[in-house]
Amino acid sequence: MAKVNLNRVKAGDLELKEKVVAINRVVKTTKGGRAFSFSALVVVGNENGVVGHGLGKAKEVQEAITKGIEDAKKNLIKVPIMHGTIPHDQWAKVGAAKVLIKPAAHGTGVIAGGSMRAVLESVGITDVLAKSLGSANPHNVVKATFGALALLREPVTIAKQRKLNLKKVFNG
Repeated sequence: MAKVNLNRVKAGDLELKEKVVAINRVVKTTKGGRAFSFSALVVVGNENGVVGHGLGKAKEVQEAITKGIEDAKKNLIKVPIMHGTIPHDQWAKVGAAKVLIKPAAHGTGVIAGGSMRAVLESVGITDVLAKSLGSANPHNVVKATFGALALLREPVTIAKQRKLNLKKVFNG
């Protein structure tokens, strides 16, 4: 597998927007009755190349969402975006969830389903083709999407590594 270059970002003074991807109600049966708790999967991003995801668990939905937002702010990564899309095709797998994302022409929009759409819109990608293969579990789909976005590399860095000019990277 390729070397993962996670460009970690601090949440300091970024203006992040949050999206709740999934809320799960968990019931534990005890001697005294049923105990309800909630878990919330949250994605935060500044719609300009920075995105993070987190999981929050609490006895109330709003507390779980708040905890999820705080967890997401600890897991921010920087994603390369070129002209509203990604620089190249990328594939990633987490558990049984497989994710394929491809760059698209301007005006295409975000062609992605559910959990992937929330991540891609939060990062600020406006044109992309994406397909979730395998599992539809939102947790694993979000993690696989993050894995794919973390593996993306900018053409400028590839050109420097290969000691080529930028046109040669694009045209072969």
